[in-house]
Amino acid sequence: MKLCATSSEPAFEPARASWPLSDPALAYFPDARTAPSDRDLGAGAHTRGVEMEQHVPVLADRCYELLAPALTRRHPDGRGAVLVDATLGAGGHAHRFLTELPGLRLIGLDRDPDALQIAGDRLAGFGDRAALVRTRYDGIADALEESGWADDVSGILFDLGVSSMQLDRADRGFSYSVDAPLDMRMDADSPLTAAVVVNTFDQQAIARILREFGEERFAGRIAAHIVRRRAREPFTRTGDLVELLYDAIPAPARRTGGHPAKRTFQALRIAVNSELDSLRDAIPAALAALDRGGRIAVMAYQSLEDRIVKTAFAAATASRTPPGLPIELPGHEPEFTALTRGAERATPEEIERNPRSAPVRLRALEKDAGRDLS
Repeated sequence: MKLCATSSEPAFEPARASWPLSDPALAYFPDARTAPSDRDLGAGAHTRGVEMEQHVPVLADRCYELLAPALTRRHPDGRGAVLVDATLGAGGHAHRFLTELPGLRLIGLDRDPDALQIAGDRLAGFGDRAALVRTRYDGIADALEESGWADDVSGILFDLGVSSMQLDRADRGFSYSVDAPLDMRMDADSPLTAAVVVNTFDQQAIARILREFGEERFAGRIAAHIVRRRAREPFTRTGDLVELLYDAIPAPARRTGGHPAKRTFQALRIAVNSELDSLRDAIPAALAALDRGGRIAVMAYQSLEDRIVKTAFAAATASRTPPGLPIELPGHEPEFTALTRGAERATPEEIERNPRSAPVRLRALEKDAGRDLS
């Protein structure tokens, strides 16, 4: 089933349930003592099964509703169509599409070998209809060329950001609610970790990362605290960073605007994984890869991602006729049509079923079918 995968699993230090935060710090970081559940404690077969059951795909029904018309243009069961799941994760969306459309073929992309292993187990029953590739989503063109299915891409799905599976694995260091190694890599073979950033980058660079990728208004203050703290002892765990954030962020700000560690952790994760640079390259590559009449759906979870998607989609749906001309020039019509009015949000019912859908912004386009509808 797999085009390219790895059988090795990254070795991480086991997560600790808590760390000695001061009582005042715990008043503002109340999740810090949350013990990891059994799904956090390893990557064995039992844990993979739990992950597959508990990780509910975000907006699964709406994504299917948006993409299915393109996937069934040639045949009602999806024959002749390929769906690219550019952010495979645990394979929840992929499983839904392959089950509903028994003729559909799917290419799943993910940089995380753990995700590929979990999704591979979940999708094994679909045989050679599913091809999994270990790559970042900006490697979509190479993955399609390698698959031999590049001429039949009728749908592409992006579910951006860190996956539920990665958040729930405490040992990956993505979460500020459980003490863990300060890692945050989506690809365990990457040399850059969050610990490297906070221990070796200069103060100005750290402040820029927090400001640009986390939209953190106390970026300079936090960076200065980091540099002073690491001079005494390097950062090794998420708990070290959470403790510092309590000292660095003024008390009034800690009490409002959500969890005070959220923006710093988001910024470090984005920097470690080059997420925004990858997305800027991935969206145009995905649009180019779509067959005429094909559709793309992108789910973003924070404003920086959504801004990139919105800008790329606006350009794709704009007329190419030079400004000032009174008519649309033949052949200069927009290449894509928007399927959503702006960004769609999760319904209250969806959020109740799956709280992690609360921040999602969904945008979708259809490529002009032209003369290739048959």
